[in-house]
Amino acid sequence: MAVTSTRENSKPLIEKRSIDYIPEGERHGRLLSQFTLWMGANLQITAIVTGALAVVLGGDVFWSLIGLLIGQVLGGGVMALHAAQGPKLGLPQMISSRVQFGVYGAAIPIVLVCLMYLGFTATGTVLSGQALGQLFGVSDSVGILIFASVIVLVTVLGYRVIHFIGRVASVIGVIAFVYLFARLISQTDVGALLQIRHFSWSSFLLAVSLAASWQIAFGPYVADYSRYLPSKTSSVKTFFAAGAGSVIGAQVAMILGVFAAASANGQFAGHEVAYIVGLGGTGATAALLYFSIAFGKVTISTLNSYGSFMCIATIISGFRGHVNVTRLQRLVFVLVIVGAATLIALLGQHSFLGAFKSFILFLLAFFTPWSAINLVDYYCITRERYDVPALNDPNGRYGRWNALGISVYVFGVLVQLPFIATKFYTGPLVEAMGGVDISWIIGLVVPAALYYVLAKQWHSAVPDQLILPVEQDAVDAQPSRAGRIQAV
Repeated sequence: MAVTSTRENSKPLIEKRSIDYIPEGERHGRLLSQFTLWMGANLQITAIVTGALAVVLGGDVFWSLIGLLIGQVLGGGVMALHAAQGPKLGLPQMISSRVQFGVYGAAIPIVLVCLMYLGFTATGTVLSGQALGQLFGVSDSVGILIFASVIVLVTVLGYRVIHFIGRVASVIGVIAFVYLFARLISQTDVGALLQIRHFSWSSFLLAVSLAASWQIAFGPYVADYSRYLPSKTSSVKTFFAAGAGSVIGAQVAMILGVFAAASANGQFAGHEVAYIVGLGGTGATAALLYFSIAFGKVTISTLNSYGSFMCIATIISGFRGHVNVTRLQRLVFVLVIVGAATLIALLGQHSFLGAFKSFILFLLAFFTPWSAINLVDYYCITRERYDVPALNDPNGRYGRWNALGISVYVFGVLVQLPFIATKFYTGPLVEAMGGVDISWIIGLVVPAALYYVLAKQWHSAVPDQLILPVEQDAVDAQPSRAGRIQAV
């Protein structure tokens, strides 16, 4: 414990790494930080709104809660499996996709993931802008700009500051949610709401899909925040630390959203932040709640912006070779990312709720197949035996383009089209499913099974064991081996 604390305290406040492999000498942190980070990331207003959608769109309270819980567990399991990769590989999540797609080919899912980050950052900024507008007595647009400035600062500082804010957000979130729940129970007949049980498959599956999509959406970047943990950290413990924090935090927030929407008598949609704060009171209490909402969004919005930066760096390094990202370059990347998200937020702030529902369901079609392929390859085909140095070599083991991974991914996207139900596009089989989008289930199961069968026969050569870059301490101790790699 003392060694870990010493290591952690010796690290600079501003992160110097980007998509680099994290050497063992720079590893630090505890599993508790994974739990608090993901709990803090989920105890926030967007999760409340997501839970509320289950009722706003026609579900009753009892079956919405059950459906949301099932979705949390299913999606949280997928998310946590990605988290467990971080300590073993010491890499950001998306760069490991080069094993399945090739050094150049990995850019295909990464570009789509960047769009996902952009959308989530924008939607979160809308809600935070509402909170800051009310807190400071300014317009929502000015609130959006204030929030965007904070996100730029925290994202540039990087890993350690993000984890610190996650811990603080967890504490603030727990206090705020306990208070709001107490106020809600005192103002609402919760028992009567729970007694209304009109089961509908379409409404129930919608609740499952909302929660599952919420959790699965963390998959492309969850390992970014576990990669600094010591490599000997238990994969099982990492799985439960990240997964439990995310599932518990999201379910608590969504429960509040369900009850709030059910008791709102149609006043929730379009006034999400004001209605939630109104449950807690007025004056100083309301001001504190607005602050807690805005602060709670800092964690997840920073995760999205940081993830976007990592993705862009990964794409560039794939085509230009390994690149060292300077702090100035990091700042430019972050300004562009947050600037684009802020512009989207300013333009779309008045049609938030409907657009958000369509967005979170539509984006799943593009990265659930990626998630399925990545997890099957890591846990069932290569079994953690990655050649990390080869991830930066287009002429190496993984090549430029992996036709197998790319083909299964494209098929995984296409096979979902008949089942997608959004404002952007509605598939021909949606009506037969009661209007519910189940594309995420198809997008996980079909590509996973197909990739497993095909990769067993045609996967490229798998190393006998995990191969990591030689760390500088080992090079200094044995100069004659400076050009070699170390195996684990």
